[in-house]
Amino acid sequence: MNGNRKNGKTRNYQAEAYRMKALLDSNILIYLGTDKAAQIENVLANNELNVSIISKVETLGYHKLSDKEKKFLNMIFERINVIHLDEDIIKSAIHIKQQRKTSLGDALIAATALTKKLTLVTNNTDDFKNIRGLKLIDPLTGVL
Repeated sequence: MNGNRKNGKTRNYQAEAYRMKALLDSNILIYLGTDKAAQIENVLANNELNVSIISKVETLGYHKLSDKEKKFLNMIFERINVIHLDEDIIKSAIHIKQQRKTSLGDALIAATALTKKLTLVTNNTDDFKNIRGLKLIDPLTGVL
């Protein structure tokens, strides 16, 4: 085993090295309710999952959301950590918007990932690729 004993417990550093702390973008939440779910779940399995309160507003606030979709999304939000805005996220979002043209939602989501040191899981990597320091992964294309 690749581990180290400390305080009578063995830690498996090899397994920990592959554990991703992820922030799911709104599009990924939507795709989890489609035929793309299995592919996304393969990438997300055994990882720490988080979502920004902004993604909760974006997905549940969609005006054509069906009752079935609403129920599905609410189930997701009950099971994963929802990160609320704080002063550090707001300052980071302001900095992002000052550096490049980006939507308020994308700036806040990117700022959440940066501030909380999370990898942003999105199918819209083009919207975020020029934000310095932001780690991205697209589970549908495998692009890192």
